[in-house]
Amino acid sequence: MNAPETLDVSGAQLAVVPESIRNLLALAVLDLDRNQLTRLPEWIGELTRLRSLSLYSNQLVSLPDSVWELVHLRILNLADNRFAALPEQMGRLTNLQILDLGHNQLVSLPGSIGNLSRLEFCYLSNNRLTGLPESFVNLSSLLYLNVTDNQLTVLPEWIGSLTQLLELRLYRNQFSALPEALGQLNNLRELHLMNNKLESLPQSIGKLAGLRKLMLEGNRLTRLPESIGALSSLTDLDLRNNALVELPATLGDMNNLRYVDLRANRLVDLPASLGGLAKLEKLDLRWNKLSALPDWIQRLEQRGCTVFV
Repeated sequence: MNAPETLDVSGAQLAVVPESIRNLLALAVLDLDRNQLTRLPEWIGELTRLRSLSLYSNQLVSLPDSVWELVHLRILNLADNRFAALPEQMGRLTNLQILDLGHNQLVSLPGSIGNLSRLEFCYLSNNRLTGLPESFVNLSSLLYLNVTDNQLTVLPEWIGSLTQLLELRLYRNQFSALPEALGQLNNLRELHLMNNKLESLPQSIGKLAGLRKLMLEGNRLTRLPESIGALSSLTDLDLRNNALVELPATLGDMNNLRYVDLRANRLVDLPASLGGLAKLEKLDLRWNKLSALPDWIQRLEQRGCTVFV
């Protein structure tokens, strides 16, 4: 009988890893999710063919040194455990493509994370991070970065070096401003910044020519830069629960807009250019201070656009 290459013992209420697994030297995929593990055995490092190790939702606070010798790992899932720190040895896993450290108690990350030059998906949500190491600048393969629900106050200029990024999730942090380098993310498709403390957007936001979703709910924006009108690929724009008092006429240049949410701002009038958005399917204007509804609102409704006022 051929030795198994995949083993799934998730949800088995394991308190320890069974010794029998030690003999499965052909294992490429090991799934130990949703157990009650508080530690891993040192011999786990003997499973040198592992490509994927998933330990989601256990009670781990540390890992044996041998884990960092599993240099063929492409997927490492440590989410929903009790890690407060990770060692510099993590940087040895240079073949990692997916790293999930979400829902832990991390206050910082090792600088060696910058060695993971093949990393494509990085999940860091729901930790206690106040900053990210400058070595992130070396993660040139990164497609997806999720750092939501942390305590970040500054987005460093090096973010502009991650030019392969398709999706950037930064919501529920403490950002009050964004760097101009953000405009260098030429491939970005989605930017999620809800529930921060943003008071303005950089002029360079308009350089994100491929951006399709811009989610800015729950910030402190009073105005938008004129350059935002250059986001010609944008389909979804969420600006609800800000403090906007006016909108730039350039919004009318965003020809692919389908959904615009302007609820709960301080708008008293609207630029007429919004009426020319031919692909608009929904416009939400509730809970503003509009003095009167412009005629073009009715024309939008007549062509099938849903408008809430």
